[in-house]
Amino acid sequence: MFEKQLRVYDDTRALFHLPAGVIYLDGNSLGALPLGVPQRVDRVIKAEWGDELIRAWNTADWYVQPRRVGDRIARLIGAERGSVVMGDTLSLKVYQALAAALDMRPGRKIVLSDTGNFPTDLYIAEGLIATIGRGHQLRLTAPELVEMSLSDEVAVLYLTEVDYRTGRRHDMAKLTAKARSLGILTVWDLAHSAGALPVNLAGVGADFAAGCSYKYLNGGPGAPAFVYVAPRHADRTRVALSGWMGHAKPFAFDLGYAPAAGVERMRVGTPPVLAMAALEASLDIWDRVDIDEVRARSLALADLLIAEVERRCPSLKLVTPRAHGERGSQVSFAFDGGYAAMQALIARGVIGDFRAPDIMRFGIAPLYVGETDILRAAEIIEEVVGGEVWRRPEYQVVNAVT
Repeated sequence: MFEKQLRVYDDTRALFHLPAGVIYLDGNSLGALPLGVPQRVDRVIKAEWGDELIRAWNTADWYVQPRRVGDRIARLIGAERGSVVMGDTLSLKVYQALAAALDMRPGRKIVLSDTGNFPTDLYIAEGLIATIGRGHQLRLTAPELVEMSLSDEVAVLYLTEVDYRTGRRHDMAKLTAKARSLGILTVWDLAHSAGALPVNLAGVGADFAAGCSYKYLNGGPGAPAFVYVAPRHADRTRVALSGWMGHAKPFAFDLGYAPAAGVERMRVGTPPVLAMAALEASLDIWDRVDIDEVRARSLALADLLIAEVERRCPSLKLVTPRAHGERGSQVSFAFDGGYAAMQALIARGVIGDFRAPDIMRFGIAPLYVGETDILRAAEIIEEVVGGEVWRRPEYQVVNAVT
């Protein structure tokens, strides 16, 4: 699609809007704005929606947008072409994937997850189990005990690859291989993986996966989620949310549901065209970068942040694994005054975030974060923590979003 490959940060930094004086280390929650987004969305609004009106479903290919964008995401997560489709929220896509996996293992009742999984995923599992009403059980174990907890009574291994709090990374290949040997299906949440590190769903033999696109992929707030179904399962997957866009012939308006072929059956309702247009503008950048280079830069920048913070602020305790293979693309520190300290940092232009009870998170997004950012951020962290600036009353007020 493009002739020239972009060099990570050297070329890509100029493709994002970042306010002056801001060091943005929260791309693990919401990615920065790609400069191409306003023009892309404006075109969709004016030329497609404005001029074409409802004709744009055909003339602008709105209808096929979910699978077109899905194929672009597939390249970043090591998925086969035609195995990923976009739409809805991550919660819905996780629900669909887990429901489909449980349906394929009717004789087993255990969903195995870990205590580091994102709470929403656990809530989704609890709700699904209650709705099904077939005696399933959500079993949680410590992240480091997942492998030894696998057995032939487990129906589904249900994990987020990278822990949202600590940045700890599961060994997807190893766990998937053991699960398959025991007849267990896998559902992977890639919310903190897609765009952060190389993923190889097809290579490791994963069964299902889902992920969001507003973090490292920079799709914008509320950007649509994706779902992956391994091709070997695609035409026999029974969908729990059988929406009209997942019907084999949606515009025949049959009264009975007949699933579309392959991953298309995982579509539910009308796709969010404007949101996907914003995501496509970001994917124009991703089409031109090497995810292995992104990963190498991420690890180097994280190493630098760890070293600088530990040297300057010994009261902050590193909770992210030091080993490269065991972490994602964020660095997390535990600190009793973590919430207030983060508010003080944000007030000084270093934007990270906080996760209860005491975790300060700093996301490393190499497309727009560089070494100078890391070094300056460490200096400001020292000023806030070492100088006890965080104790000021104005930083103790807890906001609705942390």
